[in-house]
Amino acid sequence: MNDFYFNLKERFIKFSKAGHLPTLFSSFLYFDVCFAVWVLNGAMAPFISEQFHLSPSQKGLMVSVPIMAGALMRFPLGVLAEYIGRKSAAIVEMSLTSVALLYGWLFVNTYSEVLLMGVLLGIAGASFGVALSLGSGSYPAKYKGLAMGIAGAGNSGTVLATLFGPPLAQRYGWNTVYGLAVLPMLVALTVLSLLAREPEGQEKKKLKDYLKVLVEKDAWTFNLIYMVTFGGFIGLTNFLPTFFHDQFGVTKVRAGQFATLVVLMGSVARVLGGYLADSLGGIKTLRIVFFIILAGFIACSFLPGIYTFILVLLLIFAGLGAGNGAVFQLVPLRFPIATAVASSLIGEIGALGGAFIPNAMGVSKQMLGSFTAGFLSFAGLTIGAFILLQKRKKEWVGDWIDAHGKALPVREGRVQMFPVIPVMEIY
Repeated sequence: MNDFYFNLKERFIKFSKAGHLPTLFSSFLYFDVCFAVWVLNGAMAPFISEQFHLSPSQKGLMVSVPIMAGALMRFPLGVLAEYIGRKSAAIVEMSLTSVALLYGWLFVNTYSEVLLMGVLLGIAGASFGVALSLGSGSYPAKYKGLAMGIAGAGNSGTVLATLFGPPLAQRYGWNTVYGLAVLPMLVALTVLSLLAREPEGQEKKKLKDYLKVLVEKDAWTFNLIYMVTFGGFIGLTNFLPTFFHDQFGVTKVRAGQFATLVVLMGSVARVLGGYLADSLGGIKTLRIVFFIILAGFIACSFLPGIYTFILVLLLIFAGLGAGNGAVFQLVPLRFPIATAVASSLIGEIGALGGAFIPNAMGVSKQMLGSFTAGFLSFAGLTIGAFILLQKRKKEWVGDWIDAHGKALPVREGRVQMFPVIPVMEIY
C-alpha cells in the first residue's frame, strides 16, 4: 500500500512539472462555473414547472433546450479558439454568458421566455472543447488523459447548481438565482485572465483544414461514443431533480440534494477515468465503462425504491464520468494538431445526445405513465456504441494506439492532423 501511494505521489510530481498548473486550474474553474450555469435550468425545473404548470413533455423540452443550444455552439467556438486563441475565446464566452444570466434574472416571466433563456444559457455549454484543450495544451501525450480529466472535472459545476440553486430559489425566487450566478462567473473570468496562458507551439491552419474533422470518420466514432458517456451524464443531470420530485414525491430542495449526490460521483470519476485511461488504455477502460452503464440503465428501468435507485445511479455516474475521461485520453492522440476543434465537435454531438434523455423520459411518462421506456431506450444506445467501438478498434491499433488504447511511441512523420485514414471517407 505504501508503494502505491509513493508511486502515485511520484506520478503527480512528474505530472505537475510536465505542464502549466495555473492554466489547468483556470481551465477547471472556467469549465466548472460554465457547467453550473449550463445546467441551471435543470436545477430550477421543479420551481419553474410549478409556476407555469408544465406537462411532462414540456418539462423535458425545457431542460433539454440549453443542452441542445450549447451543443450546437461548441464547434464554432472551437474553431474561433484556433484563430483568436483559447484564452481569448474563453473570455469572450464568459462575458456573453454573464449577459445571458442577467436576462434570466431581470426579463424572464413566461414559459416561452424560459425557453429563450435556455438558448442563451447554451453559450456556457460551449466551453467544453476550449476548456479541455486550454488546460491540457502544455502537457505531453502521456499525461493528456489526466490533464483533460482534471479540466473536464469542471462538470462538477453541476453540484453548484443542484446543491445551492434550489435553496436559494426557495428563499429568493428562481429568477434571482440567475442573477446570483453572475458572481462566480466574474470570479472565474478574473482568475483565467490573470493566471492562464496560451499553449505554445500551436500550428495555425486554414479554416478548411480545421473543418476536415467534420468528415473524419474517427471523429464521428468518438461522437457516437460520447453521446453515451457525456450525453448520459448531462441528460440525467438535468432531468434528475424533476425525476426525483415527480417519481418519489420528495421536496424540490431534497430532489436537488439527491441529484447532487450522484452527479458528484460522475465528476470525481472523470479524473479517475483519465488516470485509468493513461495507465490501462482508453479502449480497455471504455469496455468496462460500457458494461457498467448498460447494467445500470437496465436496473433503473425497473424503477426500484428511492435509496436503491440512488445506489444504482451512483454506479451509472461513476461509469459515465470515467467514460468521459477515457474518451478524451484518446482524442488528443488521434487529433494532436486540431485538439480544440475535434474536442469541440465531439463535445457538441455528445451534448446533443444529452437532449435525448430528458425528452425520452418526458414522452415516456406522458404517453406510457412510466419512465421505464426512457431508461431502456438509452440502454439500447449504449449497446450500439459498444459495438461501434469494437469494430473501429481494429483499425486504430498499431496506427496511433496500442491494443489497450495507450499512446504509441512518437516516430518521425507520424504526428499530423488526421493520420492514417483518408479525411473524405465518411463512416
